[in-house]
Amino acid sequence: MATPRLFKLKSQVAAAPLGANAQNFPFARVWVDSGVFHLDSFFDYAIPESLSETAQLGVRVQVPFASREVEGIIVERISTPQVSTRIKQISKVLSPHPVATSASLALILAVSKHWAGHPYDVLRSAIPPKVVVVDKAFSQENNPLDIKKKPPTDTSFFGFKPFRDPVNELLALAQESAKTGSVLIIAPDERDVNAICAKLVSTKHRVLRLDSAVPRAIRYANFLETVKGLNKIIVGSRNSIFTPLPDGSTIIVYKEASSQHYELRSPGWNVRDVALVRADLESVRLIFCGYVPSVDLASKIDSGTIQYHHANERVNVKVFSPVDSSLLPPRIFSEIRAALKIGPVLFILPRKGYANAILCTNCKNKALCACGGALSLSSRNADPNCRTCGSVSMNWKCAFCQRDKKFVLSRGIELASEEISRAFPNLPVFLSYGDVIKDSVQDKPSLVLSTPGAAPIAENGYAAVAILDAFSYFAHDDLRANERAAEMFFETSALIRPKGAVLLALDDAHPIISCLERWNPVVIVKRELTSRSEINFPPFQASAVLTVPTAQAASVAAGIQKAISDGRIPDSTRVLGPTRINQENSKITLLVDNNSRSAFVDFLHELLRKRSIANKSGLSARIDPYSL
Repeated sequence: MATPRLFKLKSQVAAAPLGANAQNFPFARVWVDSGVFHLDSFFDYAIPESLSETAQLGVRVQVPFASREVEGIIVERISTPQVSTRIKQISKVLSPHPVATSASLALILAVSKHWAGHPYDVLRSAIPPKVVVVDKAFSQENNPLDIKKKPPTDTSFFGFKPFRDPVNELLALAQESAKTGSVLIIAPDERDVNAICAKLVSTKHRVLRLDSAVPRAIRYANFLETVKGLNKIIVGSRNSIFTPLPDGSTIIVYKEASSQHYELRSPGWNVRDVALVRADLESVRLIFCGYVPSVDLASKIDSGTIQYHHANERVNVKVFSPVDSSLLPPRIFSEIRAALKIGPVLFILPRKGYANAILCTNCKNKALCACGGALSLSSRNADPNCRTCGSVSMNWKCAFCQRDKKFVLSRGIELASEEISRAFPNLPVFLSYGDVIKDSVQDKPSLVLSTPGAAPIAENGYAAVAILDAFSYFAHDDLRANERAAEMFFETSALIRPKGAVLLALDDAHPIISCLERWNPVVIVKRELTSRSEINFPPFQASAVLTVPTAQAASVAAGIQKAISDGRIPDSTRVLGPTRINQENSKITLLVDNNSRSAFVDFLHELLRKRSIANKSGLSARIDPYSL
C-alpha cells in the first residue's frame, strides 16, 4: 500500500503596506490597463504619503488589480473615493514624469466614447512606451501643460498648387503658424515625415519627431519634451494627434484624405475626426491640407463650417482615348518624344509586378490554378505561378483548348517597363514601386515608371506625366475609389514643370479632365457628395462595420433588428448584411442618421460590453471606418 503524501499548501506573499495615506488628496482616480473590455471605468486607489509628491495627474503607476499587478495612469487626485469598501494602495510610481495633461486625458476619454472603445486602447496609441534610461536622464524643467479652455479658433483646408513641392507649401503654413505658438504636423507615412523633417532641419528649425521610425528612447524623450509646454515644431505620424499642446497651437494634417490617417487597431479612430473633436475641447487652430479634400471634409466645407482655400491655376492636360488593350494610345507617342527632348517623363501604372493575370490567347479563358486561384507571371520566361497557393504550373496549357500561348490581361509595372523602353529606346529607365522607391531623379531625359504614391521628385519638375490605364483607378469596388483616384490624379499632375503636360490615357468625357485643367476639384467632389447623398451613405450617415463569426452572424443581425423595433437603437438605423468575408467571418454594416450617432454608438458600446461580460469573443466593431 502506497504511503499517502502530505498536502502542500499554496503560499502567497502579500505586498507590504507603504505606510499611511497622503494627507492632501489621499486618493487617485486611475485608468487601469485591465485587458478586459467591460472594465473600462475609473478605479480609486489610496496614495501612500511616501508617493504623494510624485503620484500626480498624468503619471504612470503600478496598482494591484484582482490577483495581479498592472499598469495604470492617474486621471485625477481626489479627497473622497466613490466606494466605501477598503481601498487598495498604489504599489509604485513607474515614472516620475507626467505623460498626459488634463486636456489630453479628456481627449482620450472623448475619443474612446466617440468610437465605442476602451480608454486604455486609445491611451496606448496616444502615449509612447516608457524607457527607463530616458526617465532617469530627463529633467522636468517646466511644469506640465495646464490647458485652459478658450474660444475655438478657425479650421481651414488648403489645396496645394501645381508645379511646386507640397512640402514647401506645408512649411510655409507651419512657419507662419509658428509665430503664434507650437505647431504639430501630422503626416501619413514615414516617407512624408522624412521629407518634412529634412526641410525643417535645412531651415535651422529644431524639430521634435514623434513616429515609430525613430528609436524608442528618442521618441519617448521627444514626447516628454512636448509636455514641458514650450513652443516648438513637432512632426509625427497619426498617433501624434494626441500630443499635449499649449493654448494657441496649430495642428496641420498633411494629405488629409490619406487612408494612412486611419488607426488599424481598435477602436479605429482617424486623425481628421480626432482633430475636430480636439478643437471642441481645446484652443487649437486646425489646418487640413492636400490636393483634394476627403468627402467627409468636403461636406463640412459645403456647409460652411470649414474654410476652403485653393489656387486658380491652369494646367496643360491632353487626353488620349485607349485603343483595345494597348498600353500606350497611338497619338501619345509624339507628345512623349517631344517631352523627352526637354527632361524626364513620368509614367504612372496602377499595378506592381509583371503580369498579374493571364488568359489563353486562343480561347480567352482565364488561366487558373488547380486550387481555383488566378495564375500570374513573375517575369517574361517564368512559368505561371498561383497567387493563392503559390504553386508553379510547369509547362502550362489551357484547361479548355490545351493551347500554351499566354495573353497578359493585367500588366504590372515590370512588364510595362519592357514595353515602354522598347517604344523609346536608348534612354535610362527608373522604376519606383513596392519596396524599391526612389526619392528623386535628375533633370535629364529619362523614363520614370511608378505606381501611385511612389513617384520620385524631379529636380525641376517632369517634362510630362503620363497616367496610363487611367480609368482603372476609378473602377475599384470600395466606397473611396473616386476620392482616392482624384487625389492621386492631382498629386501626380502637380509634379510637372510649369510648361509640362499631363497626358491621360482616358475617355475624353471624364469630369476629372476639366478639374485638372482648372486645378479645381470642386466639380468632381460635389458630384461624389451628390451620389452619396442620394443613397444615404457616409458622410451623410454615421456607419459601423461589425465583424462576427459566420455561425453567429444571422443571430447578431436579428438581435440588432429586434433592438430597433424595441426602441433601444435609433429607428433610422439600417442593417445591411450579413455578408460573408471568408469561411470564418462575416460582416454586418450599420448606417444611421448623423443626428442619432451618439445613441447609436452607446448601443454598440453596450453590446460589446455585454459580450465581454458573457465571455463571448469574435465580434469587433469599427465605427466610421475608412471604407465600408
